[in-house]
Amino acid sequence: MELNGKVALITGASSGIGEGVAKTLAAKGVKIGLAARSIDKLKKIEGEIQQVGGEAFSVEVDVTNKVSVNAGVKRLIEKYGTIDILINNAGIMPASDIDAFKIDEWDEMVNINITGVLNVTAAVLPELINKHSGHIVNLSSIAGRKLFKGLAIYCATKHFVAAFSDIMRMEIGKKHNIRVTSIQPGAVATNLFNQITDETYKEGMESLRDQMTFLTSNDIANSMVYALESPDNVDVSEIFILPTDQEW
Repeated sequence: MELNGKVALITGASSGIGEGVAKTLAAKGVKIGLAARSIDKLKKIEGEIQQVGGEAFSVEVDVTNKVSVNAGVKRLIEKYGTIDILINNAGIMPASDIDAFKIDEWDEMVNINITGVLNVTAAVLPELINKHSGHIVNLSSIAGRKLFKGLAIYCATKHFVAAFSDIMRMEIGKKHNIRVTSIQPGAVATNLFNQITDETYKEGMESLRDQMTFLTSNDIANSMVYALESPDNVDVSEIFILPTDQEW
């Protein structure tokens, strides 16, 4: 896909991987739809993109709410006329043992990491089908193919994203000329660890920073660019990207 002039919707764009991807794609000439719950943070990123000559438009979206998602997608299409690329990036990663019964955290992970992907995909996919073209990128994780203590629900949600991505590729790739890619990063320098309320697991996760050089949001963005810019007859269905010194 030639990226210049295309339109991308990025969820979870207010920080971390989403912010990095937005700025990288904007530098490629992509018109960016920035979506998240924090409109103030989005507006700041929007301004930073525009200051260096890029195009961006902020839409306040709660991915767990169908009405909010549909309204945000409608606003982006009204602004730029279409959507070519969807990047389902919004996600959270609280960690705790199952017998700690942090049920509210379980619910929130399922709502954002699974239901959010479904809501946004359902809102954008008809536009891609009508165009008979497009690319959907879903953020899974190393936890979408491996299992880790303390991350039972998170692993389950990311296994879902990986499975959903590949089945979607099977069902809509040839039929509608839409490519689907699942990105599965290892350790990335983001704010996900800040969401961990269990102090033991939070300390354990933070200690990983002393053991390896984490990936950056730009590393993930560059892997997406590789998939997006691949020839039209190529679907990079999965990218498993790790720090060089991550042994597990």
